[in-house]
Amino acid sequence: MAKVTDHNVLLRQDVKMLGNILGEILIIHGGRELFDKVETIREMTKRIRNEFNDDDYHKLKEEISSLEPPMRQQVIRAFSIYFHLINIAEQNHRIRRRRQYLLEEGTSQSFSIEEAVSKVKSYNLTNEEIQEVLHELSIELIMTAHPTEATKRTVLEIQKRISENLRKLDNPLSTDQEKSYVEESLFNEVTALWHTDELRHRKPKVLDEVKNGLYYFDQTLFDTLPAVFQELEMQLQRQVSEEDWQVPNFIQFGSWIGGDRDGNPNVTPEITWTTLEMQRKLILKKYEASIVELMRRFSQSSERISINPQFIDKVEKEENTYLKGKEKWPVKSEVYRRKFAVILKRLRETGKSSHGYRYAEDLASDLTEIKRHAEAHLPVIKKLKTMRKVIRQVQMFGFHLATLDIRNHSGEHEAAIHEVLKAVHVTNNYSDLAEEEKQKVLCQVLNDQRPLLLFDGGYSKATQKMLEVFRMIKKAHDEFGKRAIEVYLVSMTESPSDLLEVLVLAKETGIYRLYPDGRVESDLDVAPLLETIDDLIAGPNIMRTLFETEVYRKQLQARKGHQEIMLGYSDGSKDGGTLSANWELFKAQLEIHNTAREYDIRLKFFHGRGGSLGRGGGSLNTSILSQPMETLGDGVKITEQGEVLSSRYLLEDIAYRNLEQAAAALFEACAKVSSAPDQVELRKKEWEAAMEAISEKSLEKYQSLVFGDPDFLTYFHQATPLTELGALNIGSRPMSRKNSQRFEDLRAIPWVFAWTQSRHMLPAWYAAGTGLQAFIEADESHLGMLQTMYEEWSFFHSTINNLQMALLKADMDTAKEYLGLVEDKELAKRIFTDIAEEYERTKDALLRISRNEELLSHKPNIKDSVHVRNPYVDPLNFLQVDLIRKLRETPNPPDELVTEVLLTINGVAAGLVNTG
Repeated sequence: MAKVTDHNVLLRQDVKMLGNILGEILIIHGGRELFDKVETIREMTKRIRNEFNDDDYHKLKEEISSLEPPMRQQVIRAFSIYFHLINIAEQNHRIRRRRQYLLEEGTSQSFSIEEAVSKVKSYNLTNEEIQEVLHELSIELIMTAHPTEATKRTVLEIQKRISENLRKLDNPLSTDQEKSYVEESLFNEVTALWHTDELRHRKPKVLDEVKNGLYYFDQTLFDTLPAVFQELEMQLQRQVSEEDWQVPNFIQFGSWIGGDRDGNPNVTPEITWTTLEMQRKLILKKYEASIVELMRRFSQSSERISINPQFIDKVEKEENTYLKGKEKWPVKSEVYRRKFAVILKRLRETGKSSHGYRYAEDLASDLTEIKRHAEAHLPVIKKLKTMRKVIRQVQMFGFHLATLDIRNHSGEHEAAIHEVLKAVHVTNNYSDLAEEEKQKVLCQVLNDQRPLLLFDGGYSKATQKMLEVFRMIKKAHDEFGKRAIEVYLVSMTESPSDLLEVLVLAKETGIYRLYPDGRVESDLDVAPLLETIDDLIAGPNIMRTLFETEVYRKQLQARKGHQEIMLGYSDGSKDGGTLSANWELFKAQLEIHNTAREYDIRLKFFHGRGGSLGRGGGSLNTSILSQPMETLGDGVKITEQGEVLSSRYLLEDIAYRNLEQAAAALFEACAKVSSAPDQVELRKKEWEAAMEAISEKSLEKYQSLVFGDPDFLTYFHQATPLTELGALNIGSRPMSRKNSQRFEDLRAIPWVFAWTQSRHMLPAWYAAGTGLQAFIEADESHLGMLQTMYEEWSFFHSTINNLQMALLKADMDTAKEYLGLVEDKELAKRIFTDIAEEYERTKDALLRISRNEELLSHKPNIKDSVHVRNPYVDPLNFLQVDLIRKLRETPNPPDELVTEVLLTINGVAAGLVNTG
């Protein structure tokens, strides 16, 4: 591939080519009038962006307001589809840049495994110490299904084919004829995109979301994950030592899809069971295809090589046990193929009959046996990589594919326990007891072997459903293995009793077992979810109380001293603003980590990050490195939200790069901690004091608007498309937990999504400026301190960069357009003025701290991408405001008008990327 000085010239070529194709399609299917109309609006918007002119601005508003159906819908779709094409081109360019790095000798890409191993080598660790670091690594990535992923799967598949065609055009060996064919295919795919209805006509059901999640396992993750580990093995052998490194499968995938019951009545025990069945069906299909491929390759004959006679005898016995006449491999000398025939038969019977595999470990053992005998015929340094890859896959995915977390709200457990305890006369008023009394009652129950449940307790439907969930978990452990469901998450954990209640329910259904000698067995981790600012502050004391409670210590002993803690980024940010929430999260991790060390308990922090900046979003490697360094050895678990799945895992090369960055960041950071444990992180006490002061002022400012201004919610509902989002059919969960209009019950996802659509981006930055500026002005030395913190403290560096990104994507001029939707003009002006002033205050502080001339000027690719997109997002925002006004003024709006509003929402989401 030719070396290019301007790294983005090829990207611009791709964007221009795809734009030209779209333009041609607009003329073919909408006529010259449509093309000219789109071009006119685009040029006017671009001109206003470059140099604002009042006349041009009013002409643009008139141009947009004068649009009538069907032309209006075609214009909206043209801009929306253009963003899909830009997104594809940018992803393809990421792949291209990675390949350029691989081809250029002496260079390695940042956060590549090659670079990480090079850094680890410089830390002067012994091979044994490096191996110990590898065994300590742990990353779990958990797919979730409450997305603002507005893109349909059909559209995603078209996008994937367009991307594949762009990659083919990069091939320098392609003939003119082949390029012509690819260009024709590109045209056809973009045409298909234009002809495809991008809106869902019904809300997805839970099992639709399950299928969407499984799509990524099927298309990319099954093959990509082993490749990351193989690359790490290879780099260790090249750069450190040629020994046979044991790189464990330290990246694992899990899922909430089909298991997350919090606020979603559609996730029933039956749905969860069906999810587990679907997961098993897919992974067995993938294994079968892999075994068939291995069978083709392993044609070795015992007439050409010496194969262990005991192995041959064993294969013959297995044939007689599992296979009938024609099922046996016909060539006696091809022993490995005979063994694969047995494996295939058993695989196909798994979950159906006693001849199937009971445990995935048995399948891995059979494959390892073949590998051991076959590698005996090779030189020691040569390995059967394809066979090793399949063994890795079996070890990683088992027969369950992905561990399914179960989540439910603490209030539902309490209601069920209240009813059960009342039925057996333990206490008539459990819910009204003080917290200490609740703990005392629950500990007594957990220390008593006798069951509480009555055969016919006359329980309410809600309690019966809760008991069914736990019975289903027990049944799932028996059917799919205990890795199928390992963690039960308690959302809105506010006290120790919230976790003890779950243990009681687990005890009553046989998941938690107490024996006469006092010994406990437990098949389930119980994890608190600390979400609000108050919960984060209370979290360390909650955990200390549990660690000191005898029955809970027995639970921890039964779970090998392991405790998982989930930290919610969305609700904390919604309650206290992003800067204060992130600081409280950081402090909570440190305090809980230190408390756990006192009691010799192994922690794992589960970071409930969203795709958007307002919900803790960002790249995986940034997320990992922004945590307190001393907690990384505990293991990292992070949610992969629905809205980022396609951008991270749709294309194999992008999926690989995403996982490589995460693996490289964690490996290098943990090795660094291991090499100098006394210098874990250059974090000074005065820096922490600075963050405390900044956070306090920021929280005060945030809450004075969100909770202190009685008109704020009116502004939010009217100056954003929140109301219209409900019709978009983008998730199986309701927008509010209790179908209410209260701020507390509104989910963080629509909260962020609505602000993003209107370009306020308020949850991602608001109030940070007040906190930062107040600290800077308090002492002339403070600015220098913050600049040093930005350079030397990864948490603060990440925080400031995320704030810069948020301000770059926000746009106060566009946000101002939405004021026309607010009925009370004085109210609108007052609140918007406060927001706009805070924007400027935040921008000024960030530029001074980062020493940037412009926001993110040190990240030119990101900055340029946002600037290039803005002139194309603006028309969609202008159209959205105009259409929402008409929609709200029309008593019985036509379906066409609703559709057009939803199309603008889709388009803005595609233009801004990671919006919810």
